[in-house]
Amino acid sequence: MSNADISTHHPHTNAGTLYIVATPIGNLDDISQRAIKTLAEVDLIAAEDTRHTAKLLSHLGISKRTMALHDHNEKQKAQQILQWLEEGLNVALVSDAGTPLISDPGYALVSLCRASGAQVTPIPGACAAIAAVSCSGLPTDKFQFVGFLPAKSKARQEFYEQAHGTGITSIMYESTHRIMASLDDLKEALGAQQQVVLAKELTKSFETFFSGTVVELIAFLEEDPARQKGEIVLMLPGKVADKTDIDPEAIRLIELLKADMPLKKACGVAADYFGLKKNALYKSMLEQE
Repeated sequence: MSNADISTHHPHTNAGTLYIVATPIGNLDDISQRAIKTLAEVDLIAAEDTRHTAKLLSHLGISKRTMALHDHNEKQKAQQILQWLEEGLNVALVSDAGTPLISDPGYALVSLCRASGAQVTPIPGACAAIAAVSCSGLPTDKFQFVGFLPAKSKARQEFYEQAHGTGITSIMYESTHRIMASLDDLKEALGAQQQVVLAKELTKSFETFFSGTVVELIAFLEEDPARQKGEIVLMLPGKVADKTDIDPEAIRLIELLKADMPLKKACGVAADYFGLKKNALYKSMLEQE
């Protein structure tokens, strides 16, 4: 037997289940029937902010015992929740909005429960990152979610460069009071003409998508300071490889060799001659065909 963590749902065991319940990110209609049923049936709801969750429960007509579980008390509370699960109680974890653990508390709790063999099951639903990228117009065959941007300017610039350099779409969160400084850093790091997509207030009355260059986005947000407010998702396309990233002499040699041999073989010869990686060279040339 391996030590792999394999868990399936066992409805007949006496132990309780921890449900990771996604809640709306704005529009209260974006809650699943399964989420409503789960919140109504569990013994306890662990919430990032009990006051915030009380409004949602009231809207749903659910009266349930809640406890606060946030970044500052999670490690202490996790042990208590695990004990309740072992005693047969069912617990739901919710964050203020969207899917718990996605830039929200819950990691310490879920990690402890998994390590202890407790049952953890998702009740999927809204997530701002996924909602944003699905409407962004950016490539979604590969993307990375990188959470909140760093607070310091230099770290942000490095962060943008690295994210862009991966070559895939990056999804990030930024706060209202840092968005303008953050965009200045993006301009500094990747240039004024860098393409970027901003999504804000998703599923709410003032839902906004803006797609354009960094300078165009800065102008759009400065035009009406109210546009800087709200829940913000920034999305950055990955850097596209082009011939300027390859030694021009290698490209020249490949172009000459191509007349007499297949492209792949030409790239192999050029790679050997210039000490480059054959596959990377071939891939870059293919993208330019």
